[in-house]
Amino acid sequence: MTQLLKAREGIITQEMEEVAKREGLAAELIRKEVAAGKIVIPKNKKRGSSLSQGFGKGLKTKVSTSVGLYEDYTDLETELEKIDLAVELGTDAIMDLSKDGNIDQARREVLAKTDLPVGTLPIYQAAKESEEKRGSILDMTVDDMFAVVEKQAADGVDFIGVHAGLTLNVLERLKIEGRIEGLVSHGGQILAGWMLHHGQENPFYKEYDRLLEITKEYDVTISLADTFRPGAIEDSLDRAQVQELIVLGELVNRGQQAGVQMMVKGPGHVPLDQIESTVQLQKEICHGAPYFVFGPLVTDLATGEDDINSAIGGAFAASAGADFLCYVTPVEHLDFPTTEDIKAGVMAAKIAAQVGDLSKGREDAWEQEEKMAYARKRLDWEAEIELSLNPAEARRMREKSNPGDGDGCAMCGEYCAIKVVTQHLN
Repeated sequence: MTQLLKAREGIITQEMEEVAKREGLAAELIRKEVAAGKIVIPKNKKRGSSLSQGFGKGLKTKVSTSVGLYEDYTDLETELEKIDLAVELGTDAIMDLSKDGNIDQARREVLAKTDLPVGTLPIYQAAKESEEKRGSILDMTVDDMFAVVEKQAADGVDFIGVHAGLTLNVLERLKIEGRIEGLVSHGGQILAGWMLHHGQENPFYKEYDRLLEITKEYDVTISLADTFRPGAIEDSLDRAQVQELIVLGELVNRGQQAGVQMMVKGPGHVPLDQIESTVQLQKEICHGAPYFVFGPLVTDLATGEDDINSAIGGAFAASAGADFLCYVTPVEHLDFPTTEDIKAGVMAAKIAAQVGDLSKGREDAWEQEEKMAYARKRLDWEAEIELSLNPAEARRMREKSNPGDGDGCAMCGEYCAIKVVTQHLN
């Protein structure tokens, strides 16, 4: 049985207990929300010893880091090193988005590398294999698509992104809508091209029950990808996006009824004043399913600085109720991320998650802030460094700016405001 089905039968699993302990909550509360579909624990049955990580209502806001092989870039060792760095920085999940090279090897080595939940987008591999075997992505068959889903699930993947809400009807809406950026989802583009070429409905929508059978067998969590996420601020909350969201809500309901854990992927480029309404709309339409957001990016003008852009949007989204943040690096829209870009992206998302958790009123988040405040008051630099979201970087900066290990900071020196005021008050 899946975690969802066990929860509905009143069973508190070992995974639920582990999540409860990590979150500082009662195991029965975790079971109740898993049963309601408002918390998911993405953990494939094949990965018995891996970390049980919860995403959803009342839990800490989580962060996902993406790695993968692309086109001429097939340096798997570097991608595995990126995972080590992301784990060290505190990421909560890894997505292997490989679409070139030896995709099977990459996925299996990623799964062996980390105990964190691992996600994929199966359509990438299905498209690549069709191109290699049949000469064209357009010659991909329905069985090809589902064979890859089955293979990845059997390998132990914990959650998969699937563009099941992309329908011919919603595609037609996109034509009518005339949005600026059109369809920016790569996986969605692959499926849309296939659908238009063959004049057929999306197989993941048409044969959704087949998808549910596979994911239920392995307890793979489905992340319903938002094909029509806005790729430009101007396109946010247009009718194509909302129409797909309505379809996704129906698919969430069907998946949960079948006993499959469900979450929903979200936009994208969203102006700041629309983030709260976007999150609330998803939560309402999709029955409170955990919301996994990309960014959001709150301006289209931050090219080269999109990690900062996404930190702003992610903080607002988390505050509004988003549960899971996909990191965005500085080179989004520009280039393939280096190790340094990974570091910037993960830390931006971690900061956004902490800001969101404060706004959500999580006691542990507020306790950490209070500890930091007292550490600063005491001029306890060691405690301040250890309490920071990136202790290694904080330590490096401290040692560089104050090699003598003085009490004050580099800016104030012996005239430290905290030190002077404390001496007078005492």
